Amino acid sequence: MRISCTSEHHAQGGPGCFFLARAEDVLDQLIKEYAGKVQLIYLDPPFGTGDTFHVRLSGERKSINLPVFEDKLNYAEYLIWMEQILTGCHKLLSPSGSIYLHIDYRKSAELRLLLNRIFGEKNFMNEIIWSYKTGGRSTRYFPRKHDTILFYRKSGSVYFDIKAVGKPRGPEKRNHMKRFVDEDGRICFSIRSGGKTYYYYEDTPVYPTDVWTDIEHLQQKDKERTGYATQKPEALLRRIISASSRPGDLVMDLFSGSGTTASVSAKLGRRFLASDASPFALNILRSRLIKNSGTKSLMEDALPPEPMTLYYPEDNTPAGIEYDMSAGKDSTTVRLKRAEFDGVYPLAYAALGRSKDGCFYPAAVSFSPKLPLRISAKVEGTPVIHIADAVGRQAFFTLV
Repeated sequence: MRISCTSEHHAQGGPGCFFLARAEDVLDQLIKEYAGKVQLIYLDPPFGTGDTFHVRLSGERKSINLPVFEDKLNYAEYLIWMEQILTGCHKLLSPSGSIYLHIDYRKSAELRLLLNRIFGEKNFMNEIIWSYKTGGRSTRYFPRKHDTILFYRKSGSVYFDIKAVGKPRGPEKRNHMKRFVDEDGRICFSIRSGGKTYYYYEDTPVYPTDVWTDIEHLQQKDKERTGYATQKPEALLRRIISASSRPGDLVMDLFSGSGTTASVSAKLGRRFLASDASPFALNILRSRLIKNSGTKSLMEDALPPEPMTLYYPEDNTPAGIEYDMSAGKDSTTVRLKRAEFDGVYPLAYAALGRSKDGCFYPAAVSFSPKLPLRISAKVEGTPVIHIADAVGRQAFFTLV
């Protein structure tokens, strides 16, 4: 029998929450619960391109491109929309909080003025230039190879730690400095200026300026790629989150997209709030964060599993399943023979668990299900199967 669930709670993937909703629609709910509690907000909204963006999905026979969101608001509508969102963000930020608004040449001037009005011109911190080399090269004008990130604080008590994003100078000679080895065998550089000599060791940290040329745009075959349009690299969010928040702080992204902000926040021990209007974003975030949970990288040790909750409206898309089930002493095993929605899109996710008060609690999940699918878990009470297709439609069924 099909049942209704409007949230799911995972034992790992967090700490954080995701809301399947438009930014402007979820703001009031967030303000009621989190006003003055968010330390950092990163926004990567539509840039006003007039385009439709797609996600690239890899199928068994060929890849397919499916539309994710339309960036087609007119000039006036766009500014009214962004004013509503930025006003809500101001209410959500803590006194020590800050906001990074990622945009490009199309709307950077207008949004700078809007931020001045909402946050106050005195609370402007930086206009960061993220310069990259990917993409085409126009001959009709100088190629446009940068985005703008507008950085504002909530108040003068802002938290900002540039030391958290410094990198060792390294052994390379630069800026006409003299290179030598001191009496302790350490590589050192010196330069004379204004009658004084300055010394720098190779392990002396160098801090980024407001022009970021050292973070590459994602390449087509980059391992981070999720197939989501406009995806940003983890290195970019790592710098922002590290400089403007501390472990345990709350980080928010109202245009979650590929889930990069939530992913980096979780890896760095921050809590996250994320939202997006696209079911694709829900699918990608769920998969990305659960797969990343508890893993180690060269940058940080494994963190203990933290819970993640996903919220979404009820989905009434017609759907059906066929299955066999066997219940053992320690686990329930389901063989899913058919799972489909009203359409031709492939199954992208399946989970076995239980439900309570409209919330689904998965005990076993599959992110690349191929039918027939065998899935087993220890389930308390009536087993429930959760399925979602490639375009994000989902359904829940009790199994008897």
